[in-house]
Amino acid sequence: MDAVRVALLREVLAGTQWPGAARRFAGSLRRSVVPAGGKLLLVGTEQYEPWHMAAHLVDEAAWSGLPELAPTLVRHRVRPGEPPHLSVGLGRLAAAGRGHTLLVVAPEQPGAGLLERVHDARRSGATVLSLDGGDPDLRTLAHDALSVADGVAELDLDTVQHLVSAAAGENGLPVQRGPRRFRDRLARLADQLTAPPPGSRW
Repeated sequence: MDAVRVALLREVLAGTQWPGAARRFAGSLRRSVVPAGGKLLLVGTEQYEPWHMAAHLVDEAAWSGLPELAPTLVRHRVRPGEPPHLSVGLGRLAAAGRGHTLLVVAPEQPGAGLLERVHDARRSGATVLSLDGGDPDLRTLAHDALSVADGVAELDLDTVQHLVSAAAGENGLPVQRGPRRFRDRLARLADQLTAPPPGSRW
């Protein structure tokens, strides 16, 4: 979706929560990856791979001059012979930790296996963001989430992905980290207290 179509979409959605919610969430995404040159991992569910989100973020990274916005697409199934950028499997999430941002796009329930991997990544220090259909377990794990409940919202999750990716590359979006909210500091402390000792696996 090009800039003109995004502008038209925002005009149609004026007066709803979505343009502002998308910009707020895009700000969280940008703050989590840009200042420290972090790594962005993008993963969907077993039934849904966020191809379009990956492509749009790659475009925004190029247009905005912020290469950190270009994600690594993590896939549930990798077939032999696929190119390197399509050959990153779920095992990549095991290496996620401080300096990594994990963006989960899940229109439906993510499944216990993915939730466990996301939980482990968060405990290892990764920032978890979620674009979802309202799954409560995923929202609990996410540092920030934007939910689009199917049949309830004025638009679908695919459209929200367009809004978020476009907003993430905008020049006016703040890059510098602001002071952490008390809730964020408390969540990080809880993660540290419940993390296993270094060098051991549960």
